[in-house]
Formats: sequence, structure tokens, C-alpha cells
Amino acid sequence: MAIDDRKQRVLTAIVSLYSAEGEPVGSTLLSRYFDMAVSSATLRNEMAALTKLGLLEQPHTSAGRVPSAKGYRYYLDRLLEQKNVLAKEDKALIDGIFRELDYDPDRLAAGAARALADLLGYGVVVTTPRAEDVRIAHYELIQVGRSNVAVLAVTNAGGVRTRVARLDAPVNLSQLQKLAGVLGRRLAFLTAADINSALLAGIAAELGANGKILWPIVNAAVTLLQEAKKPRIFFEGQRYLLHWPEITGCLPHLLDTLADNTTARAFIRPDGTGVSVRLGEDWEQCPMPGLAVASKRYLAGGGQTGVMAVIGPTRMDYQRILPTLEYFSSLLGEGMSGQHIQEDD
Repeated sequence: MAIDDRKQRVLTAIVSLYSAEGEPVGSTLLSRYFDMAVSSATLRNEMAALTKLGLLEQPHTSAGRVPSAKGYRYYLDRLLEQKNVLAKEDKALIDGIFRELDYDPDRLAAGAARALADLLGYGVVVTTPRAEDVRIAHYELIQVGRSNVAVLAVTNAGGVRTRVARLDAPVNLSQLQKLAGVLGRRLAFLTAADINSALLAGIAAELGANGKILWPIVNAAVTLLQEAKKPRIFFEGQRYLLHWPEITGCLPHLLDTLADNTTARAFIRPDGTGVSVRLGEDWEQCPMPGLAVASKRYLAGGGQTGVMAVIGPTRMDYQRILPTLEYFSSLLGEGMSGQHIQEDD
């Protein structure tokens, strides 16, 4: 679909005004936006034409117009002028945020998601890279109650993953130290494909009479090994999504989608290598009108990639969000690659 220059300017103006105010845009307000250079009558005609084309909607007979999903798609694909660089002060702010983050991969992903959510006021989802060569290098066991033991698995990439095992009887420090040694000898640097009945039988034999009591810890350690290379998903800023009444009806479906690792990664997957925007209406499994997802793939070194995505209403401020997401994801990739933000000279 091609529309003339004036209709494009009118559509862009309505997107901007609706994003700022959240109210239908009338011809009087639109005329002020153009500094009265275009009459209200002319603008009404252009708005009517855009409505006929399906790019605008009129919520009520006497109301102004709002962009339709089709109108937003046209705006995002053809009219949005993306800023390739952030202002110097915005970059400095984000650089400062990253200097304060923990560079353990999981904590870095979670911290970056939380920071971007707080900065923009929307929901943010971050996935860690899928790493085929990640292995558990070391296990530590920490008693966190009479019958609970935290299993810490340290990966060869420097990440730490944990699970808590609940036991049927108390254990002592000596038992935990012995089991940590067994797990290190038997499970370190293995893959999920290496786990078999013979291996587990060998562990049970080493544990002897204590094997039944300690077996939940072994199960937790094996589970951590099996999950080591799987990407993790962190969802932050849920509370900000409650501020947008137009998407409250979508939230149950959104939370269900993001609760599952596979559907969540499909939902935020970007098109290509740049920043892409998917509208909720385009999600075939369960359309979510009024919702939008801006996402960007980041490179974490060694060919590994993850995704960072901003989730909010369709009327998000894309002029601010897209370059901010672009810069955040680039720093996240550098951090995942072991590069840290340096202090300015």
C-alpha cells in the first residue's frame, strides 16, 4: 500500500500524539500539531481517507482517531525514522548502569532486564545464550536447613546455577563434603548424553548406606547438568505492564506464553539481526491486541546469541525504545563475552 506524503505525515502525527496522550486524536489537536499550517477541514478529510484504508480507527462516532494495528504496521515498516545513536548523556547513563551489574552470565541477564525495565517503564525479557560447550566444572553443597541442601553448580563459563534438594532426614557436613567430591569426580565436564544407568549406579555404590538419604541431592546435580546448556529466560518489569489499561486483558495470555521456555523464545524471537517489532495481533497461537514486542538479538561471542525484548502497549514510544534497546543489547553482548564497561577517562 502506498499513500501520499501528506497522509504519511498525518499518520505519523497521530501515532506520536496518541503515544503521548493515550486519547483519540481529533482534527483540532492535529491542526495545532502542524502549527495551523493545515486546516481542520483538510485534516478531517485526510483522517477519513486513512480510516477508509484501515490505517486509523474511530472508537466512537464523535471521537477522534487512533492508529489501527494495520496503521502501526505501516508506520513501523515505512515511516519510523530510527535513531542509530543515542545522545551522549543517555549512553553515559546506560554505561553507568552496566558498570554496576554482576557479570555472572545469569545475573547479568537478569540485572540488564531489570535495569532496562526500570529505565523505560515497560516489561523486559532477556534470554541467555544457548551454549553447546557449557559444562558443570564444580559442585558445592550448602546446608540451608535441617533437611534442605542447596546444590551449586559452577560452569566452565563462570556461571552459577542452583537447585535445592529436600531430604527425608538430616545430614551432616562430613556427608556433604564426601558427596561433593563424588559429584565432582563423576559428573564434572559431562554432557546430558553421558548420563546413564551405569554412571548413576557407580555414584550409588560410592555413597553406600547413605545413598538413599542423599539421592535427592544427586538428582538435583544431574538436573543442573542437563539444564546447563539450555538458555534461561528472565522476565522483569511485570508491574509496569499493569499501568497500561489497553493491555490488561492480554496479561494472562502473555504470562502463560512467557512461563514456557519454548513459547517464550518463539514469542520474542526477532526477525533478522536488527531491532524488530511484532504486534500482538500477529501472534497466531493466541493474538494479544494492543500489545507490542520490540526485540533484538545480541552476540555473546563464539557465535552464541541471546535475545533482549521490550514488551508494552502498541503505542509505545518507539523513537526512544528502539535505539535504547539497540545499545542495551550491544552492551549485554559485550558483557556476556567477558568485556566490561570501563570508567570514562
